[in-house]
Amino acid sequence: MNNDELLHRLEQLNRIGVGLSRERNIDRLLEDILLAAKGITGADGGTLYRMNEAGTHLRFEIMHTNSLGLALGGTTGKKIDLPDLPLTNAAGQPNLNLVAAYAALKEETVNIADAYCEEGFDFSGTRRFDAQTGYRSRSFLTVPMKNHEDHIIGVLQLINATDLHSGEVVRFSRADQQMVESLASQAAIALTNRQLIDQLENLFESFIGLINLAIDEKSHYTGGHCQRVPVLTMLLAEAVNATTQGALAGFRMSDKDRYELKIAGLLHDCGKITTPVHVVDKATKLETLFDRIALIDTRYEVLKRDAEIRLLRAQLAAGQPLDAEAEAALARQLAEESAQLDAERDFLRRTNTGGEAMREEDQHAVRDIAARRSWRDPAGEESPLLNADEIANLTIRAGTLTAQEREIINHHIVATIRMLEQLPWPKHLRRVPEYAGGHHERMDGKGYPKGLKREEMSVQARIMGIADIFEALTARDRPYKPGMKLSQAMGIMANFARNGHIDPDLFAVFVRQQVYLHYARTHLAEAQIDEVDESALLPATACSANLRPAANANPGR
Repeated sequence: MNNDELLHRLEQLNRIGVGLSRERNIDRLLEDILLAAKGITGADGGTLYRMNEAGTHLRFEIMHTNSLGLALGGTTGKKIDLPDLPLTNAAGQPNLNLVAAYAALKEETVNIADAYCEEGFDFSGTRRFDAQTGYRSRSFLTVPMKNHEDHIIGVLQLINATDLHSGEVVRFSRADQQMVESLASQAAIALTNRQLIDQLENLFESFIGLINLAIDEKSHYTGGHCQRVPVLTMLLAEAVNATTQGALAGFRMSDKDRYELKIAGLLHDCGKITTPVHVVDKATKLETLFDRIALIDTRYEVLKRDAEIRLLRAQLAAGQPLDAEAEAALARQLAEESAQLDAERDFLRRTNTGGEAMREEDQHAVRDIAARRSWRDPAGEESPLLNADEIANLTIRAGTLTAQEREIINHHIVATIRMLEQLPWPKHLRRVPEYAGGHHERMDGKGYPKGLKREEMSVQARIMGIADIFEALTARDRPYKPGMKLSQAMGIMANFARNGHIDPDLFAVFVRQQVYLHYARTHLAEAQIDEVDESALLPATACSANLRPAANANPGR
């Protein structure tokens, strides 16, 4: 090999090393390692093995043979249907007969001129392969891959070095061996780094899962929300990413961007770990640690018994038995009073159930009952039938939360932002707090906690806001309401888009690319999925042509 060829190979090796350090996908990384080794040596074929986690076997990861058109494993999607190579034999001794196992166990390179003539190794598997394919395996170069901790993590094996001039199969040269050993060293470090990064990412995501599990243990309603919002967020983000025209045509996501948004979605409600569970799960207006409607039921029972006692006392005060007509009159009076009390109690029970909007006359009726009804409490004192807190709860206009409780709920987003901003985010995740912390902001600046307007928010934060609202409207595991049908939820979303609550451009994508339907088919009950009139949801100017995805886009993936 002359100096020019050597310089060319060194430059090639350097470029390969740089490329390997940048690759994030392990399958593609392994494939790049093998193809690079074949390229710098002119090898016709090659196999890359990885050590299994137990350190007992070598697993086939990639197989390539140019002359046979063979490509298995890696990014090909074609499985290698071969058993792992054991590092010990049946007797439990080191399996030094297999050349790949030998290289791993001895931690040394094996350079063989002709496998058919080499003694000391078992090439019976190679001969069977050759017999089946008509191939002739001759020269082998088998190099162990050792990481920075001096552990063998795999073996790189090349087959049939080819002379560039004659095309003949030759032995791998000393220069070939040195190049491949250098490449194997770089590759092992790159592979180990990628594995460590993947393990750290898995650990990080597991830690996020642990937080969501803790929230789930407090409230399985919120836990389900924490899992579904990221799914819907990514569905909408992919749909926007696929849009090629209109206001959002310039939005594009890389794999890093997708991961960042995914993490933000998983963490968007982590602050709810600080929210009292009796507020999060408040199913009725009077619920705290228990539903206080039972206390009111008891008071009404006391009122009914007091009425009966008054009747009995009236009979005793007469000093003699009442005639039939007088007794019937008292009985009717008792029945009427009992019926009125039952009607009031049933009314209060109904008002205790939260809804979209409580009528003003019903609110007045609650206050009227509170003003004219009293009962004798356990201390024997006359007390109002409803105390001030019960009145305030029973007259909640919408939902089940008082203004104070709503503030407690809303505080979770402040807690989320504080928690996330405390973390030392790496560069590719630095926007997670902004994405996760912005899902309760409004386009008109009336949201919370920062009162941001549309132009002050990222597209990702606006996407998450839509996902959060739609999931909440359609969720069927909330204690205070059933999950809405699609048509009802989409009608509310359309109003939100018109009144400055959510981003109208994103909502148009949500509608036109039927993101809502992709999500519904997986996460909603069949009874919730009804017909949606898309034309009624968007203004006439929201032309579908401006929201058309690329021809190969799949917004529902």
